[in-house]
Amino acid sequence: MTLKIAWCVAALAATLAACGGGGSTTSNSNGTGVTPSNAANVQSVTVSEGITGAANMLMTTVTVCAPNTSQCQTIDNVQVDTGSDGLRILAAALPSSVALPVVPAANAPITGACAIFGTGFTWGAVRRADVKIAGEVAANIPIQVIADPSTPSAPAGCTQSAGPMQTQGALRANGILGIGLFVTDCGAACANNALPGWYYGCTAGGACASTSQPIAQQIANPVGAFSSDNNGAAIMLPAIPATGSATVNGSLVFGIGTQANNGLGAATPLATIASGAYVTSVLNGNTNARTFFDSGSNGIFFADASLPQCGSWFCPASTQTFGLSLSGGDGASTKATTFQVASSQVLFSTFNFAFNDLAGPIGNVVDLGLPFFYGRSVYTAIEGRATPLGPGPYYAY
Repeated sequence: MTLKIAWCVAALAATLAACGGGGSTTSNSNGTGVTPSNAANVQSVTVSEGITGAANMLMTTVTVCAPNTSQCQTIDNVQVDTGSDGLRILAAALPSSVALPVVPAANAPITGACAIFGTGFTWGAVRRADVKIAGEVAANIPIQVIADPSTPSAPAGCTQSAGPMQTQGALRANGILGIGLFVTDCGAACANNALPGWYYGCTAGGACASTSQPIAQQIANPVGAFSSDNNGAAIMLPAIPATGSATVNGSLVFGIGTQANNGLGAATPLATIASGAYVTSVLNGNTNARTFFDSGSNGIFFADASLPQCGSWFCPASTQTFGLSLSGGDGASTKATTFQVASSQVLFSTFNFAFNDLAGPIGNVVDLGLPFFYGRSVYTAIEGRATPLGPGPYYAY
């Protein structure tokens, strides 16, 4: 696995108030959804007002247990993120009765983990847990406990890029469920090297130093650790109106081609470039080989100097339609589609929370955030795992 920065919550700090709109004590009653399923590999996901009223936050519920015990806590408002790998839960969401064992570092009694996202970092201890989602169980896997009191202050290698997301208010969630393309969050890069901004060996006295981390002790993608349905996942969300929706209900389906309910159908696989997280896009005549699908970003982000901006968002005078061509790193598949960009000011004035046409500026990458997922089934196939269309890593829709 190549070293990568997860863009899980790019522009997350921009909430409904970003362009003069604002969260409301009342909201539209309109909602959009799919028929709930009782299948063991299907988990409900929701976009709504959530914890802080931020737009396009895809949330679900996760149960965390001390390994091989009945000491469990069910945690809601956990953001579903295809742009990162591994479960990260706020310490404040875990009661003291759920005692998760610490994963020691090679050179210290505590492993501290840093995750750097688009708008901030999380820092905390690596602990083991049984993670239960729908009817699936990832047994005894390493997770990150954010703001774990056992860890000292975050080291400089973690804090220099962005601000802390160590509280519910800053994270705008109780945790992050990373269901991306990889089995662990860093892989061979961290197993073979002590990389700043990833894993640290920490002592109770407050000293932390970068350390290598064996893959078996790295923060694990729960999907890859399931006993079955472990080759990937799909986010299935309904189409929504151009002016948005107050609530959206969809499904997170585990496995690709492992059961009758998770086939790929007519989806086109887009293999990533050199086992990384990117595919290639052509947008506005510009080719960008750093394009990715990221349900944890609350907008579509790309560079376009011609579009007017209101704060962190685009706000064109009229809705604009963009053509987008995506191709896989193997050159074997290409898919063309379109998306729209509306005025953020108009969207936020509706006091809805789910928007399929919310977008903003970013440099160097094309971030296909949650607006791109509405009305689609988007698959993430895990690296090295067999699927009906070949092994991951790939995206498909």
